[in-house]
Amino acid sequence: MIVTVTLNPSLDRTLSLDEPLTRGAVHRLVPVSTEPGGKGVNVSRALTQNGVDTVALLPAADHDPILAELRTRGVPFHNIDIPGTVRSNLTITETDGTTTKLNEPGAHLDDATLAALTAVVSEHAARAIWVVLSGSLPPGVPDGWYADIVAQLAALPCRVAVDTSERPLTALAEAFSSAAPDLIKPNSEELAWLTGRSAHELEEAAAQGDSLPVIAAAQQLVTRGAHTVLVTLGGAGAVLVDHDGVWAATAPSIVPRSTVGAGDASLAGYLAATIAGAPPAQRLQTAVAYGSAAASLPGSALPNPEQIDVKTVRVQAVTSASATL
Repeated sequence: MIVTVTLNPSLDRTLSLDEPLTRGAVHRLVPVSTEPGGKGVNVSRALTQNGVDTVALLPAADHDPILAELRTRGVPFHNIDIPGTVRSNLTITETDGTTTKLNEPGAHLDDATLAALTAVVSEHAARAIWVVLSGSLPPGVPDGWYADIVAQLAALPCRVAVDTSERPLTALAEAFSSAAPDLIKPNSEELAWLTGRSAHELEEAAAQGDSLPVIAAAQQLVTRGAHTVLVTLGGAGAVLVDHDGVWAATAPSIVPRSTVGAGDASLAGYLAATIAGAPPAQRLQTAVAYGSAAASLPGSALPNPEQIDVKTVRVQAVTSASATL
């Protein structure tokens, strides 16, 4: 069982344009889609669609529309009842794959609700092989919540993956000495945020086929205490770094339709391969295959098995000497 935790879930509405977005202009929309979202929810959706046992934990009222959407898609969940409804996020996609997101802040979680949710996480973690902590934190939740939960789960046999950004990511990294997750999944911007590097320079190097700057930055996090770092780089592929080795993957050539959920799909693919006993190179290959498949789909759709082709992803081991800058 893979348990996902999404403190800031959402209903994601995607508006697709058949022309470039122009500020101040009138645009005609092609069909609009609505999906249950939030990063952990997306991971559970991708896992469910590919036959992997999962349960999504999230704060949402018993009558919230997001729960009806999860039921429709057959995604198991456990909700902690809150007043009101979850936030709505708006995504605008253009024909070249450019994605613009407008995200609401989310429902405020009071101390009692947060305590109840924390207890539910611990309860499910005791029966899980992986716990995935994903996404932004809503109002009312301290930046250090992920670090606190990682430290709390350290006494359990489950492994923990974290995918977040900004202040919660900084707070987690500052606590690596006592709360290092088994897996952290930054993108290039988040990796730059943590290591004091330029996101633009990391992205430019990766786009030109040079993964060494990204690898060096990821190795900084391993040196600081992170066990495994999976860096997703969009169309440039991904990099995997742990204490035992370094691997770089090249993404297949696709026609991008939407990047929403692609990173979450990559994490789902990595975890699915991990629990199947795959070696690191194959885990990375599966992660990129899932993410690329998601990026080729409209809105926040996630791939089914027939849409995922690991053979199109090339992976190579990188020697430690060549990765050191």
